[in-house]
Amino acid sequence: MTSARILIVEDEESLTTLLRYNLEAEGFLVDVAIRGEEADLRLHETTPDLVLLDWMVPGLSGIELCRRIRARRETERLPVIMLTARGEETDRVRGLDTGADDYMTKPFSMVELNARIRAVLRRIRPGLADDRLTHGDIVIDRVAHRVRRAGQEIHLGPTEFRLLDHLMQHPGRVFSREQLLDAVWGSDVYVEARTV
Repeated sequence: MTSARILIVEDEESLTTLLRYNLEAEGFLVDVAIRGEEADLRLHETTPDLVLLDWMVPGLSGIELCRRIRARRETERLPVIMLTARGEETDRVRGLDTGADDYMTKPFSMVELNARIRAVLRRIRPGLADDRLTHGDIVIDRVAHRVRRAGQEIHLGPTEFRLLDHLMQHPGRVFSREQLLDAVWGSDVYVEARTV
């Protein structure tokens, strides 16, 4: 899979650290801008494959930056996902009408954000979304949600598929039950640790 380059436009340091860590673990190349003007300047220099854009960054607002992205011929088709604390329906509609391809309200699940990023890239930049993982004789097709081992298809439930997907993305790494619960089930779901 070709590594997609993602520009994060966010001023909250703890969130940018979390996003960078998780997106790089997914194989993305990550760049960060903490002000709207800084992001606008970077977009004139190089065009990423996708922008994660906070509505309320200092200086040039995320909504205005989104307008500028759509107004320039070089970036008019650039995928934009807005990440914001503004969760009212009118805010979501305004964000989408301004040109965002998707809109997520904080706090959000990294599992869902990764899925939305892959979905937007599949739709807008299909060449970046050939989502297959291979390890030994196991092949996971993340788009079709299929698993093959030695050429034979293996039927897995949705949770089993996410668990295998997570483990194959981090070969040789050991995870605690809590880490697997967060990564596979999500941190906003209550599941007993014994379930793992």
